[in-house]
Parts: sequence; structure tokens; C-alpha cells
Amino acid sequence: MPTTSDHYYLTEVDKRPDTIYCMHDRMGENDIASHAHNKGQFLYTEGGVVHVVTEKKTFFLPARHYMWIPPHVEHSIHPSSPDVTMRNLYFPVEEAEVPFYSETGIYPVNDLLLQMIIFTNRWSGDIDVKDKSSYYFALALKSILPEVSIYKLPLALPYAKDKRLDKIIRFMGENLQETIILPDLSHQFGFSERSLSRLFHNDLGMSFNQYLTIQRMMMALQLLLEDDMSVKEVAAQVGYNSVPTFSTTFNKVTGIRPSEYVKMKSGVLGNGYDMA
Repeated sequence: MPTTSDHYYLTEVDKRPDTIYCMHDRMGENDIASHAHNKGQFLYTEGGVVHVVTEKKTFFLPARHYMWIPPHVEHSIHPSSPDVTMRNLYFPVEEAEVPFYSETGIYPVNDLLLQMIIFTNRWSGDIDVKDKSSYYFALALKSILPEVSIYKLPLALPYAKDKRLDKIIRFMGENLQETIILPDLSHQFGFSERSLSRLFHNDLGMSFNQYLTIQRMMMALQLLLEDDMSVKEVAAQVGYNSVPTFSTTFNKVTGIRPSEYVKMKSGVLGNGYDMA
């Protein structure tokens, strides 16, 4: 199987325009430079999170979520850890596709979709219509996405360009259950409060507190779907002693209550729609 260093995403994905291309690849230390495909990309990651940078936005793809990248959208990919594994399916454009497939977005993965993703682990490379069982299974996975992807993640976290800030953000992400305040962080990493605050604004376009809040909510999204934790336990894991405060913040940032988001794991939303 090719590795990311072989640049399969530049040479292989579109070589045969009518096939579905499958690639499961460990990222290692590799970033993937900006590129685009003629096919639509289904991206799921394991072992960490990735930033996906497009011309218009920087997306933060947490565990137990997938990203749909439409054809011809320029994007680069930046893993949070060498242990990140990408699971990719690239689909040719079909006639009269619904608008869902023309929009970039990140969505929760429910149990049904997760099992389908796991089933694709045995595949590598081009899948054409001659491989009937694999081809139509992959096509079914694509076909159900608009139905199971009712909730589009409304958040994105900017990708830090300054390496000093990247180190600080990594530290924050690994210690979200602790009290994290700007004075302590500044002292620990050799900044003045003013200079670190300015660095957040200049590099990320948001304040330290804004970034930390969204970072905590992103981790909460992941824990609510991936682990068998109560809302109270998730709140504690991301630094909140008060469940009502956590729930209010979560709802303000994401537009949905934590208890409702949990229901997406089994595919049932609070409004009664069955995602599966």
C-alpha cells in the first residue's frame, strides 16, 4: 500500500475517472500539501485529529466525525499526531447529485456509518463496477450520507502557523481537564500576557479565551460520541465543574444541547428523526 509520501492523492485518485478509490494510510509526520481531486472525498480519521485547510476556512476534524470534501476543492491536511490514520474514499461525480455533495462539511458518524467504514478497511486502490460487492457497498455508503448527516458541525478551529503557538495549543489540548489561564500559560512558555494574547489574535484571528472555549467544545463533541461517558463526566474532562455551565456553553457554541448530541451516536435525534 502506498504511503502519504508517495503522493497517491496526486497521482492515483483521478487516474481512472470512473472508479471509487480507497486509501487507508497512517500519516506519520507528514502534512499533505494543498491539492484538489476531480472526485469527491470522504475522509475519516483515527488516532487523533486533523486540520483541513481550504481557501475559505480551516476545519478541525475530531474523532467520530467525517468530512466531505467536494470535487475540485483545494485543501491541505495537517495531523495533530504521527499516529493519525486517514480512511479515504474518493467518489466520481454522478449525474443529478443532491446539493449535499457540493458542500464541504464535517458531520457526526453514527453506529451504522461507523460499521460501514470499518468494513472498508479491507480495500485498497481502485474499486470499479466489476468488483460488484465492494463497488455497490461503497456507493451505498455515499448514498446514505445526506440522510445520516443531518447535523453539520458549525465549528472550525484555525491552524496555527507560528510554531511557538502550535506548541502551546498542543499543550492546551492535552490538558483541557485542568484550569488553563493566560497568565500561567504565558509564564510557562516564556511570554508576557500581552505578547501571547497578541499572538493568538494575529495568528488565529481570535482571542485566547475564544480559542480555548472552542477547543474544549471540540473535545466534548468527540467524547460524547466516542466514549461511554455521561454529560457530567465529559464536562469534567474538558474543564467544567458545573454541568449547567458546560451545557449552556456547549449549546451556545454548537447550537445543540449535549444530551441531544449524544443521541446521534445511535442515530436518533431529539426531534424524532431516525438518522439510521
